Amino acid sequence: MNQDEFFMREAIRLSELAVEHGNEPFGAVLVKDGAIAYSNENQIYTGFDPTFHAEAGLLRSFCAETHITDLSAYTLYSSCEPCFMCCGAMVWTKLGRLVYAVSDMELCDILGEKGAACCRIVFENSAWKPRVTSGVLREESLEILTRYFKKHAKG
Repeated sequence: MNQDEFFMREAIRLSELAVEHGNEPFGAVLVKDGAIAYSNENQIYTGFDPTFHAEAGLLRSFCAETHITDLSAYTLYSSCEPCFMCCGAMVWTKLGRLVYAVSDMELCDILGEKGAACCRIVFENSAWKPRVTSGVLREESLEILTRYFKKHAKG
């Protein structure tokens, strides 16, 4: 198993924990120098905050706790392609790299929605452009998202 798969497996595990805790199945892991620096799961329902996505919540909490606001040396692993809000936070924190499993287009297909929030749109139109790797452990994360959203509405 390579490093991307190792850390993505943890993000996917967190997405399952999010469901167990009463939230939507999204998880994120922040990594630096081959070690987990911080992790977070979606908390929109338990936190009564529709903006507490796994990625944005992770970035807010990590930066507040560590006082580190330049994340150019970090990689963020996400079980699903981040929304525009979360991508904006990645730009503002100068994230070095983003790795995700399932694309937002695939999530929209599951939800029966049109118009995906492709992270590359945000990054291409911003001064800071994190490197992006997609599709890591896609099938594993896709199965969790499909299973959850067959029974639950989004948001």
